[in-house]
Amino acid sequence: MSHSVQIKNALISVYYKDNLEPIIHELNRLGVKIYSTGGTETFIRDLGVDVIAVEDLTSYPSILGGRVKTLHPKVFGGILARRSFDSDEQQLAQYEIPEIDLVIVDLYPFEETVNSGAGQEDIIEKIDIGGISLIRAAAKNFKDVVIVASKNDYTELEEILKAQEGATTIDQRRRFAQKAFNISSNYDTHIFQYFDQSEPMPVFKQSIQTSQVLRYGENPHQKGTFYGNLDAMFTKLNGKELSYNNLVDVDAAVALIDEFTEPTIAILKHTNACGIATRSFIKEAWIDALACDPVSAFGGVIIANDEIDAATATEIDKIFYEVLIAPAYTDEALEILQAKKNRIVLIRNRVELPLKQFKTLLNGVIEQDKDLVVEGPAQMKAVTVKQATEHELRDLYFANKVVKHTKSNTIVFAKNNQLMASGVGQTSRVDSLKQAIVKAESFGFDLKGAVMASDAFFPFPDCVEIAADAGITAVLQPGGSIKDQDSINMCNQKGIAMVTTGVRHFKH
Repeated sequence: MSHSVQIKNALISVYYKDNLEPIIHELNRLGVKIYSTGGTETFIRDLGVDVIAVEDLTSYPSILGGRVKTLHPKVFGGILARRSFDSDEQQLAQYEIPEIDLVIVDLYPFEETVNSGAGQEDIIEKIDIGGISLIRAAAKNFKDVVIVASKNDYTELEEILKAQEGATTIDQRRRFAQKAFNISSNYDTHIFQYFDQSEPMPVFKQSIQTSQVLRYGENPHQKGTFYGNLDAMFTKLNGKELSYNNLVDVDAAVALIDEFTEPTIAILKHTNACGIATRSFIKEAWIDALACDPVSAFGGVIIANDEIDAATATEIDKIFYEVLIAPAYTDEALEILQAKKNRIVLIRNRVELPLKQFKTLLNGVIEQDKDLVVEGPAQMKAVTVKQATEHELRDLYFANKVVKHTKSNTIVFAKNNQLMASGVGQTSRVDSLKQAIVKAESFGFDLKGAVMASDAFFPFPDCVEIAADAGITAVLQPGGSIKDQDSINMCNQKGIAMVTTGVRHFKH
């Protein structure tokens, strides 16, 4: 299996012709006989290079509007023949089939056509038949054949042709075959997803072509890889590469900030907001977000939904942070922020995000729809004698956005579009509430007139009783407990308002 193969005959039929010209000239220099079809054949002839039409080889024209061009024994026989098998070689000679040592073929742009919003007829025509068959055949017979299935590999092939005078090693052919099967499996996955209606039984298939090896995973002894295109999502302006934990926090930050339209800054630590505020100006939003919990903000991820100016950058630069994300920065702001080399500064680019979430679990994978619902004042049902004021309803809406993106069990206090404190990830809701009260008091917040949001219902009236005694005047919860009335009665007894939404926002 260590033998070298000299390329004598090549089949080239590609959709994308970018950077193909140097390879054509190199094959011509090496005396390689080239077979081709359609537009690629014309492209090669226009370069002044001799080329043999596949239909001259097969004695059959391209038929059915181009659907059938290369599907013929004289093509696939030349690719699949095992050079070490005398019987295969005898049959090639009997039927006058040339050995094809190099196949350069790519696939119709199916995924791109789907994403363009094209109609079904155009999409179906982009399901490649001949191309995928040629790729699989050549990759299967990698012992004797080189398969190049992407324009991204043209440069590597050109370098090999020049350095080795048209010969290839088994390791090189195996590597090209690996890439080809990756391309073909990814292609088939996207076709399946287009047809998949999840009936009669859902099937989990994912294929992501781009990846980035991380320094390590959650901890240094764990390996980590990100599968996806970070360059499409962010433009990095400063700092080291994002780590596994950075990415987890950045994901949570993006999901949270997308709930807000007015100037808002959030600070996250371990995926939970430790500070967030909405104000008329982004600098004010930063100052009030930091005031929520300046201790936890140390080493956190900061995200803004408005341009960062010099004044805001000056304030942000006073603390240590891991990552800063914004849609834009002024030149003066960047000069300030880039002075500290290790701090990661990102511009967030607008890309469409998936509507599904999945993760490994036990011996499989679980998948769900993203939680894209957040209830505003119109969905808040008053259940107490005292009605929430318009101002309290706005604060409850703010608190509900935050609680949706905070680890369960969670309680959030808010006032004037500012997070005052939260209790997160506790094993009882009462513990989360008590944690929030202690944090609010430790940073000098007066809870009188603040509102409280809970990610799930109250099984007992103790939470609303404690909250009312702390100064909370309005409460939001989804409702749904058989003991809802106990909590409602406690609110009435304490003279505070309660609204229910009917929607739970667990985040585990």
